[in-house]
Order: sequence, then C-alpha cells, then structure tokens
Amino acid sequence: MFISKLSRLGAQASKALSKAPLTIPSRRSFFPIVQNDSLDASSRKLFSTTTSQEENEDKQKISVTFFDKDGEQEIKVPIGMSMLEAAHENDIELEGACEGSLACSTSHVIVMDVEQYNKLEDPTDEENDMLDLAFGLTETYRLGCQVIAKPELDGLRLALPAATRNFVVEGYKPKPH
Repeated sequence: MFISKLSRLGAQASKALSKAPLTIPSRRSFFPIVQNDSLDASSRKLFSTTTSQEENEDKQKISVTFFDKDGEQEIKVPIGMSMLEAAHENDIELEGACEGSLACSTSHVIVMDVEQYNKLEDPTDEENDMLDLAFGLTETYRLGCQVIAKPELDGLRLALPAATRNFVVEGYKPKPH
C-alpha cells in the first residue's frame, strides 16, 4: 500500500514538473571565468586542454639510446615510462622475467654515463637486493624496470648486459617437501 501511494506521488510530481516552465532566477554563473569576455586570447590558452600533437610528443618524450651486441638503437621514451616498458615497445631484447615487479634481476642495464647515473633516484633496498643477483654487476647497474623516464634523463645511454641470471625455469613445477 505504501509503495502504491509513493508511486502515485512520484507520477504526480513528474507531471507537475514537466508542465511547469523552467525559470532561472539569475543569469549570473557560478563559473564567472567562463562568461568573462575581458580575457584576451593568450590567457584563454592557459585553460585549454588541447595542444598540437607534435608539441605534446616533443615535450613529453626523452631520447634514450640502447647499446647491445648488435649495435645501438635510439628511441623516444614518454615521460613516466620505465626503460623496460620502452625497450619492449621498441623490440629491444631486454629481458624482464618478473614484468617489473622487483622479483628478478633480468632487466638490469648499465648506465653508460656516470653523470646520467647520478641523476637517477637512489635504488630502493628491494632493487639493491635484486641487483646483488645480477650477472657481472658494476657500479652503474640499475634495473630497467626501475629507471623511469624524466626530462633530466634526456640523452640517457644504456648498455644491455651480455648475460642475465634467471632463476625461474619455465615449466618446472616444484615438488612439495
């Protein structure tokens, strides 16, 4: 009974609203910047969410060169992307057995310039633990999954190691003790 009364009341309200003219009490907007015609075109550009595609690409990518046994390959890497992801997107053979979850050392790379290495954030304890497992560790080794592109790394040069240690054997199923 209560539901039927409520539905009738809702139907009556709906009819009344559809017949009533819509009136706006004031023409003043809550967002005066939208209606303000005194802004010149250059200041309106600050509020624009669109830019030219070329402008976006140049400002949001850095140049990274990968060196391996076959030579070198220069790529453009979007700001915020890891070197592991960038390598995979550009068909560079950088292994990443754990897919960037800090559970292996297979994505390790050698930062070729000490100055560039010093611009990187310090490795976390977890990264250092994984780097201890890396084959042929040197002073400027980092995990490619933990090196994130940022503007000050433009021109970064990374060498791929000659070998990696992967403790996971595909298809191996451990037997319970």
